[in-house]
Amino acid sequence: MEKVYLDNAATTRVRATVIDKMQEALSNHYGNPSSTHSFGRSAKTAIESARKAIAKYMNAHPSEIIFTSGGTEADNMILRSAVRDLGVQSIISSKIEHHAVLHTVEDLEKEFGIAVQFVDLDSLGNPRLSHLEELLKRDDSRKLVSLMHVSNEIGNMLDIEMVCRLCQDHDALFHSDTVQSIGHYPWDVNKVPVDFMTAAAHKFHGPKGVGFAYIRKNTGLKPLILGGSQERGFRAGTESFHNIVGLEAAFRASYDNLEEETAYVADLKKYFIENLKKEIPAAKFNGNSGNMDKSTYTLVNVCLPIDPQKALMLLFHLDIKGIACSKGSACQSGSDSGSHVLNEILSEEDLKKPSLRFSFSKYNTKEELDYVVGVLKEFVAD
Repeated sequence: MEKVYLDNAATTRVRATVIDKMQEALSNHYGNPSSTHSFGRSAKTAIESARKAIAKYMNAHPSEIIFTSGGTEADNMILRSAVRDLGVQSIISSKIEHHAVLHTVEDLEKEFGIAVQFVDLDSLGNPRLSHLEELLKRDDSRKLVSLMHVSNEIGNMLDIEMVCRLCQDHDALFHSDTVQSIGHYPWDVNKVPVDFMTAAAHKFHGPKGVGFAYIRKNTGLKPLILGGSQERGFRAGTESFHNIVGLEAAFRASYDNLEEETAYVADLKKYFIENLKKEIPAAKFNGNSGNMDKSTYTLVNVCLPIDPQKALMLLFHLDIKGIACSKGSACQSGSDSGSHVLNEILSEEDLKKPSLRFSFSKYNTKEELDYVVGVLKEFVAD
C-alpha cells in the first residue's frame, strides 16, 4: 500500500537537520536559560541567536520577535492585548479567518463590548477591499484590522500591501495571521509594514509547540502571561529551548532554500490541478485554489462530484488507501458542522458534495500525485 501525505497545511514533516539540532540541544544545553551559570548562559545565548537570525531574515529588530507556543497563542496574545492595552474599540475581520482569530474576537466582544465588523467577501472568498475602506472610514473609534495573509483552507492570498496602506491611511492597527505564509514567502516588515504577525514552526518543517509573534516596536502591548522576565518580560515562563532551536533551524532552511523549494512545490500543485481536471472534469476548485496566480502554491481545495451518502466513506476510503488529506482544516476534523469557510462561499448544492484539501511539500512527488488522482477517479466512477 502507498503512503502519501498531502496534509502539509495541517502540519509538516520535520527536516532531518532540524531533528539533529534539537537532539544536540537536548543533550548538551540542558541548563535553564534564566540561570546565570555557564549551563544557563549557553542556552540563553542560543535563544538570542535564534531571535536575531529570524529578525534578520524579516528585516525586523530582534526585540520585535516574541517566542510563543505557536500561532494560536500569538493570535490570542496580540488581539487581547490590543483591546486591553491599546484602546482598540473596534475589530474588523472576516468570517473565514482561522478560529484562533474568530473565537478570540467573539470573546473580546462579550468581555469588553468592542464592536466587531466583518468585511464583505466575493464569491471566491476574497475580502472586498472597497468595503474594508468603508468600514475604516465609518467612525473615529480606535480600530484594528485582522485579516489572514494566506487562507489555511482555500489558499486565497490577501493583497497585504494594499491592506497595510488602507490601515495606515486611516490610523488603524493591522494584525495578520501569517501562519500559512511565514516560511513559504519572503518577508520584509519595512516594505510590508504590518503591526503584528504570527508564525508556527510546524508549518515549515519545524517542531510542533513553538512559534513566534512579530510585534512592531513601540506599539505598547503588555504581557498576558505574568511571572518571570522571559521574552523581555512579554511572555513569562521557562523557554522551550530545544523547540526554539528547532524553529530557528527550520526557519533558516526554509529561507535558504526558498526559491528552489517554492518552484518544486508549485510545479507539484500545477501538475495535480492539470491531472485532476483531466481525469475528473466535473471537479471544482474552491476559492482561488485552482488559480496558480491568485492562491498559495502549497494547497488546493477541491469539491468532488460525489453523492452525499457515498461521500461519507470518502475520507475513510482514502485513509485505507494510505492517503492523508483534510476535509476542511485539521483544526475542525472533530466537528460535524462543516467548514465555516466553505459555508460562506459555496452554493447549497456544492455544500452537499465533499470538499477536500490537498496540501503539498518538498517531500511529495509526482508519482504520489498520480496515485492519489487514480484513487479519486476510481472512487468517483465506482
